[in-house]
Amino acid sequence: MKFVRLLIRWLINALSLLIVAHFVPGFELHGIVHALIAAVVFGFVNSTLGLILRVLTFPLTIVTFGLFLIVINAIMLKMAASVTPGFAVTTWTAALIGAILLTLISSFLHWLVRDDRPRTRVD
Repeated sequence: MKFVRLLIRWLINALSLLIVAHFVPGFELHGIVHALIAAVVFGFVNSTLGLILRVLTFPLTIVTFGLFLIVINAIMLKMAASVTPGFAVTTWTAALIGAILLTLISSFLHWLVRDDRPRTRVD
């Protein structure tokens, strides 16, 4: 069951990246295969380097009422794009707009496919 949830999250993130690439100039993604690879790379970069950056910039995040997290997500997008073939974020404006849209779109899609059934434990 955990594998299925992970697979669904991966597909939603790849779809979110494709949607953002369609609407944001300078945010380029060349096909579904590259979107799937970019989703894995972005997830890895965001969970490792992004976590370190969030901890280091916590005071700045507090002062800006959390808005600095958008900048951190934009940095993570640029870093992921720099090591992923077929994925490019050409400008910082595209990275910032992409980070905002990516958060909104992926949150909406995750909400859309959420499993609300009560979970029962099988012992």
